[in-house]
Amino acid sequence: MTDDESEAIDAFERLGLTSYEAKVFIALHRLGSGTARDVASVTDVPRSQVYSVAESLEDRGLLEVQQSSPIRYRPVSIDEAEETLRNRFERERDRAFEFVDSVKQESTTEETQEDIWTVRSRDRVDDRVVDLLSQADEEIVFGTRLTELVTSEIERTLEEQATNGVSVTVISRNETVRDRLGAIDGIVTAIPPAHRDDDQRSGRIVIADEDSILLSVVDDDRSETAIWSAGSLFASVLIQLIEASTATPESETA
Repeated sequence: MTDDESEAIDAFERLGLTSYEAKVFIALHRLGSGTARDVASVTDVPRSQVYSVAESLEDRGLLEVQQSSPIRYRPVSIDEAEETLRNRFERERDRAFEFVDSVKQESTTEETQEDIWTVRSRDRVDDRVVDLLSQADEEIVFGTRLTELVTSEIERTLEEQATNGVSVTVISRNETVRDRLGAIDGIVTAIPPAHRDDDQRSGRIVIADEDSILLSVVDDDRSETAIWSAGSLFASVLIQLIEASTATPESETA
């Protein structure tokens, strides 16, 4: 078995198939159609097991059975199989999250309102940044010194929010960042006040509606860790402190 086939089998397992089901399904696409003997000859699935596995795949809508002697099996088309598995995944996803939604408890305590959350890994920080930017109704402040932390999704979200009338300010010492985002209509760019020249750890800052804040640092291995808070006293106080320290930046309107 090649590495690619092994990875495909693992992927099918993550989609809900068993290892034997994935192997039989792949084998039948390799053969076009075949008997249990044919399938067993090109996989490590015992012939005695092919029958029950094929029956399970038929129940899943992934193969068809020809009632001949011996019985022959034919897989459905790749497009049909993909649609079948997609529909099944979506049904299971909906079932799972509908249940979670039905049992979740709405957080109303003061302790919960003061929560400060930690997010680790670049992709997850990207997602949280986009989420906070998307929720802003009035004002956004976004800052970073690193061009790689301005993803296309972040840039698109900032542009959409500026188009929707949200006040968007981008703060950066990096001229490339300012030029790139400042070229978007409605976005104001600013240079932050003087700070440490040896700063190699700061990542991103997001302030949304003076209600939500995210601050991140870049680790030595170039991964990213962020803390964020929304609707909390912590967020409110920290935002006020940051705004006080950047009250008179040199700015320009795009």
